Amino acid sequence: MSAIETAPALDISELDTQIIPSRVPLIRASAVRIGWQSRYIVTLALIDLLVGLCTASWALVLRFGPERTQPYLHDYLLLTLLFPVAWIASLAINRAYESRHLFVGTDEYARVFRSGIGLTACLAIVSFAFDLRLARGYVIIALPLATVVDLGARYVVRHMLHRSWARGERLHRVILIGHARAVAETTRRLRRERHHGLGVIGACLPPGISPNGYTPGLPPIYGTFDEVAAAVSRADADTVVVLSCPEIDGAELRRLAWQLERDEVDLIVASTLVDVAGDRTTIRPVDGLPMLHVEHPRLKGGARVIKEIFDRVGALFLLFLFSPLLLVIAGLVRFSPVGRGPAIFRQERVGKNGKLFMLYKFRTMHVNAEARLAELRNLNDTDGELFKMRKDPRVTPLGRWLRRFSLDEIPQLINVVKGDMSLVGPRPPLAREVAGYPADMRRRLVVKPGLTGLWQVSGRSDLSWEESIRLDLTYVENWSLAMDLAILARTVSAVVRSSGAY
Repeated sequence: MSAIETAPALDISELDTQIIPSRVPLIRASAVRIGWQSRYIVTLALIDLLVGLCTASWALVLRFGPERTQPYLHDYLLLTLLFPVAWIASLAINRAYESRHLFVGTDEYARVFRSGIGLTACLAIVSFAFDLRLARGYVIIALPLATVVDLGARYVVRHMLHRSWARGERLHRVILIGHARAVAETTRRLRRERHHGLGVIGACLPPGISPNGYTPGLPPIYGTFDEVAAAVSRADADTVVVLSCPEIDGAELRRLAWQLERDEVDLIVASTLVDVAGDRTTIRPVDGLPMLHVEHPRLKGGARVIKEIFDRVGALFLLFLFSPLLLVIAGLVRFSPVGRGPAIFRQERVGKNGKLFMLYKFRTMHVNAEARLAELRNLNDTDGELFKMRKDPRVTPLGRWLRRFSLDEIPQLINVVKGDMSLVGPRPPLAREVAGYPADMRRRLVVKPGLTGLWQVSGRSDLSWEESIRLDLTYVENWSLAMDLAILARTVSAVVRSSGAY
């Protein structure tokens, strides 16, 4: 499929000849989108079928071994053949094939996990009700293995889709509806974060506003709010995103939905609730008026206790796993010809609720690095309170290599075991950074800082100060165990790419 590229912002007088097509293509973008999405779902179903068959076969071999003389073995052979069908049925019941749960977010993975639990419960109930003596070893191997392997397979398939989106392929062709500033900001974010699959190709702005003097970064303008349906046809768009604006009320939005449904054009309404995840919102109709109820973020309760246990057990396991590597790196840092000095760098950071703690890292700079900070302040490559330099002269050659692969962060596992930090959370800030926070940024301090987090897997030091803060706040407001697992998985990819590490 050919790539769908977003056009640069042009003067409105140029649109008739350079951007807006003179005729509607024979194959509509909505038909193309439905086609590749259908093929994607069919691919997932075939993968699930194969995963179910392979894991059931492995369970059969591991449970009963090479001996094939047991009189009841043919029953388990039949069960092995039926298992893939039951696995797909469980996934379908949990809506793991619905488009709205695929492509982005953690909802798909949560539904696969629930499918494994649901099928386990179903087998237990059926075996009890009909007095079936299923070998517990077979079930214990087959179901967890199917769940884990299927999660990994779906992650790989989605990663391949995200890579195609990054190349500009299979992107939804999006028309934005809203005011100039909101359109420009949304365009900037969607063009930077293409893993969402939304490619902005144009916009419709309020009527009666001159195009002269618009904010830089606007996409091509296809008309006003009254011309959305025509703009979709002329631009061959398959998605319309309505940004928050008072001109489009409920009745107007309903009429727009009626116009778009004829051509299977998706309608997305961007909420004014910035960075609030969908699982925290519930629509509750009151006398025909849909009310959006927003739940408070999960800052306490049983899930947080599970997170504490997961953090400390996981950190202990990783420390044991990386212990040989820790000794090697410590020796290299301690006795390196360039930058000889202590192996561990200790620095006071701000933790949960503003509590200070001592953070541990492998030393990547010369021993007098802190004393030289003042003379380098004007060379900061980032905005805001965070100081970062791409070619910081204080970093040793070995330290640059450690930073590239985030190996200098491994000693922070000790902080996780001590309870100062979590495996996943906001970046642990310095006291001088916190002193410069506006009031809303202090929200980051209501949870423990993390060894990794959303900002690390979304660009690391390449992000602006404002963007890194926004990602940290997004994590605080929408935390879940599924999000933690997804971030940990993405961390491996971010470390291998080593983008934004300096």
